[in-house]
Amino acid sequence: MALTIKEINGEFLVEGAINASTVKYFQNHCEILMQAFGDLTLNIEKITQIDKNGLLALRALYDNALNYNRGFYIVGVGCKEIYDEFRFTVEAA
Repeated sequence: MALTIKEINGEFLVEGAINASTVKYFQNHCEILMQAFGDLTLNIEKITQIDKNGLLALRALYDNALNYNRGFYIVGVGCKEIYDEFRFTVEAA
């Protein structure tokens, strides 16, 4: 399935799968958005699948946001794997 990213009221809705075939596009696009807007809010409600590559890309985006003092937010009811990946990071913050 194709991956699309749409801006809706300041949030970026991610639709489709974040996997080995889409992860480079996803990460590059999100990094450009973060540079352009400063903070980045991703809505994950329409993510249908995420693999280890996708989780690593989200982690890299999060780390970059921390390094450059920018906000990085993940909202919406979506992939449990994403929340599991970031659960301990949020508790430690």
